[in-house]
Amino acid sequence: MIRLEAQEGPKVYVAYERADEIVVDGLANETTWDKALWSDDFIDIEGMIKPKYKTRMKMVYDEEYLYFYAEMEEPHIWATLKQRDTVIFYNNDFEIFIDPDGDTHNYYEFEMNALNTVWDLFLTKPYRNHGKIIDSWDIQGIKTAVSINGTLNNASDIDDSWSVEIAMPWAVITEVSRGGKVPKGDFWRINFSRVNWDYDLNDEKYSRKRDEQGKFLPEYNWVWSPQWVINMHEPEHWGYVYFSKRGLGSKEVFDMPLDERIKWQLYSIYRKILKSKENPKTTWKKMEGLKIKLEGESIEVKFDTHPSGWNLSLVSPFSKKLLLIKEDGKFISSE
Repeated sequence: MIRLEAQEGPKVYVAYERADEIVVDGLANETTWDKALWSDDFIDIEGMIKPKYKTRMKMVYDEEYLYFYAEMEEPHIWATLKQRDTVIFYNNDFEIFIDPDGDTHNYYEFEMNALNTVWDLFLTKPYRNHGKIIDSWDIQGIKTAVSINGTLNNASDIDDSWSVEIAMPWAVITEVSRGGKVPKGDFWRINFSRVNWDYDLNDEKYSRKRDEQGKFLPEYNWVWSPQWVINMHEPEHWGYVYFSKRGLGSKEVFDMPLDERIKWQLYSIYRKILKSKENPKTTWKKMEGLKIKLEGESIEVKFDTHPSGWNLSLVSPFSKKLLLIKEDGKFISSE
């Protein structure tokens, strides 16, 4: 593995409208997929190590679906889980995380393995904020397919790669978004993860590798936008996907809004308070006077307590909006 220099800020991807009809078969034979740009190669979840197997994705959309295509290098393609909504990451898998309005609450998680078995769930808050996990929630009408360049569950040969193709209906995934419509000219917070395990072979059957004490070895987590911690459930780290109004083949640049850059730094302060073993008020006293510096501005951060908890807030010098993070992590932007 190759160690890389640290990166700053989430990744950005521009998704365009599809050019022709897409058949979800895992093959990506359409003109649309030929024209769509590849993402950066995935990186280790902590952002510093280049994975041993390459992973990359593409995205496009139309009025009905948000489409994903991903390719994953893999010399041993295997999967065992066949029941929907089981814990798919116990197999090698591909995962998508979507927070439509970017407030870190009410977001979607989707996973699938090489058998095209899926797990979709809705989370009201990240685990750190003790939210509810709604496992019975389904992305109704979703289309998924897998294509295998090799042989599934066959240990006698070396495989090349496997790919997934997914169409998520906007009618479902916009239910908790701003405005509840296709976000043309807007952005969503999205990230991708690939879980990969070292394997054992018993009677020519694959399984997760165990150590000498019989415990499973830790998995590898390879992601599009680095989390900087082994935890996908810090949504403020997820990437920015901008949905261009221009046609496929155009080249549009999306710059993260300055308020989003402030938000990135405000969440860094939030995490330090949350992870401190001291009382939040005591922790803040040691940080008091802390300011966020951006584009020549020095922005004062306020810490307020109230009967139901505490808030971090500031007024953006760029938009004049109040930017606030509640104790439970929810982000609010208001005039």
